[in-house]
Amino acid sequence: MNDLENRLAGAADPADPALARLRAVLARRAQEQDLLDVAYRTLDTPVGRLLLAATPAGLVRVAYAREDHDAVLAALAERVSPRVLLAPARLDDAAHQLEDYFTHRRQGFDLPLDLRLTRGFRRAVLEHLSGVGYGRTVSYTALAAEVGNPRAVRAVGSACATNPLPVVIPCHRVVRSDGSIGDYLGGPDVKRALLDFERM
Repeated sequence: MNDLENRLAGAADPADPALARLRAVLARRAQEQDLLDVAYRTLDTPVGRLLLAATPAGLVRVAYAREDHDAVLAALAERVSPRVLLAPARLDDAAHQLEDYFTHRRQGFDLPLDLRLTRGFRRAVLEHLSGVGYGRTVSYTALAAEVGNPRAVRAVGSACATNPLPVVIPCHRVVRSDGSIGDYLGGPDVKRALLDFERM
């Protein structure tokens, strides 16, 4: 949150319609004047509140509450641009698609993605993950082989652990060779919940 947003947040109840209108005007003006580099909003889901952030190029970050949304926004300000603003409208499509996913009306996502937060082999892994279909799983070992580096099992795990777009890029579908779920950015309970949800 920037200084102006902090002052606005302290000035009135966040549910105050006047405050909401003022924020919308600020977001619209920032967008019109090309001053909005990172827009964000939150979305309540069955696996907790998610932070969604987008650049003009596309969705750049999805973050679980356990990642500390304020820390995620600070990292975006440092790595992408300090011009970060609560501007939910830019993320309406992403929010609707996630809502559809969590109500079994959608099995994949059709969103522009900004993958600038990941590079090299990690990016190759994430790009490959979109091919792991809904309700399916793949082992870290098999995914390493599919990406072309069978010995890079730990690197595949690292790519999944640092995935900037969990759920949308389905790293929750990557499991250990013995079938156990392994680690997950949102926590093992969330990973298990997502896998169970997709099997319903």
